[in-house]
Amino acid sequence: MANRLPACVIDPGTGYCKLGFAGNTEPQYIIPSAIAIKESAKVGDQASRRLGKGVEDLDFFIGDEAIDKPNYACKYPIRHGIVEDWDLMERFLEQSIFKYLRAEPEDHYFLLTEPPLNTPENREYLAEIMFESFNVPGLYIAVQAVLALAASWTSRQQAERSLTGVVVDSGDGVTHVIPVAEGYVIGSCIKHIPIAGRDITYFIQQLLREREPGIPPEQSLETAKAIKERWGYICPDIAKEFTKYDTDPSKWIKKFDGVNSITKQKFSVDVAYERFLGPEIFFHPEFSNPDFTTPISETVDNVIQNCPIDVRRPLYKNIVLSGGSTMFRDFGRKLKRDVQRIVDNRLKLSEQLSGGKLKPKPIETQVITHHMQRYAVWFGGSMLASTPEFYTASHTKSDYDEIGPSICRHNPVFGAMA
Repeated sequence: MANRLPACVIDPGTGYCKLGFAGNTEPQYIIPSAIAIKESAKVGDQASRRLGKGVEDLDFFIGDEAIDKPNYACKYPIRHGIVEDWDLMERFLEQSIFKYLRAEPEDHYFLLTEPPLNTPENREYLAEIMFESFNVPGLYIAVQAVLALAASWTSRQQAERSLTGVVVDSGDGVTHVIPVAEGYVIGSCIKHIPIAGRDITYFIQQLLREREPGIPPEQSLETAKAIKERWGYICPDIAKEFTKYDTDPSKWIKKFDGVNSITKQKFSVDVAYERFLGPEIFFHPEFSNPDFTTPISETVDNVIQNCPIDVRRPLYKNIVLSGGSTMFRDFGRKLKRDVQRIVDNRLKLSEQLSGGKLKPKPIETQVITHHMQRYAVWFGGSMLASTPEFYTASHTKSDYDEIGPSICRHNPVFGAMA
């Protein structure tokens, strides 16, 4: 045990992939989950076209390098958290391990994350790639929600730590609300919300496009993204916020200065209502998506109400935020306020229906924010993979050789951790 090299923790997301070694607090690399390949426009099955080409098979780029490569096709192997193209995913992992982590896969155990509701077949594919192609000694596939719960322990006392809670996980491509009871995900109650970081960026881009003519079209997306990350916040009351900006514009309106990448001329943008209207689409989705109108607080409440009755109180008491899109200022505060309001109204209604005979016991809601929120899933993985239990829970190469990829269909939950 003592002379073991630390495990590698890889958290592949829809927008960005986080890579690093267990025991660290932050991932060493955060790269876009993109891969650029040479693709000939011949007819036939893509995967078979790509195989058996010799040297061309090694001619690809991943991450930031992949995005602006001319003459290469830039592809995203992961959509909505789930791997769609395993051939590309294998190449992506290859460069992640050798070029970024600079690790010899045969010397390290690996912890990889998976989204909720990932299919057992996907776990088998992943096991095949890791054990057959990279020959790793051990592999553990962890559910992102459970890792996010573990990451929230940094902000709590030993006695309060539990693996029961609701994880609101919002990244760049997708937002999930996932109830977890004692480390097991309650799969039938998971809800996904079609609003995430990318939608906020698009919405801000649209607001700016209508008002600010000076932004070069090819830079409007990155301008919107920079504005969102730098100045976005959640406001308690939209109407009051509008008045605030109207009465004292000089205090609230920010200026964004950029340089046109082609003409090298400077341009500046006034940033006003976009600051709070962008992130607000979590609570008023109808602003940007007319087909979906359920606010995130209502979704969280619905998820908990669908769960078995004996876990509902602990779930309300442990709503954990995870992912970059929950980093807006006051996000947790507003979510707590809205969920508490829904719960209190329901209790009031049941009291009225009973004619005042029943006095329900109040339900306490708590939203946990912590400083590890942005990389919560990766950090949770790093914590778990640096414990001795990790090595006993992982599937080893000898198990794989004996039984086959089906061993990875089930990954034991770390009960001992809490």
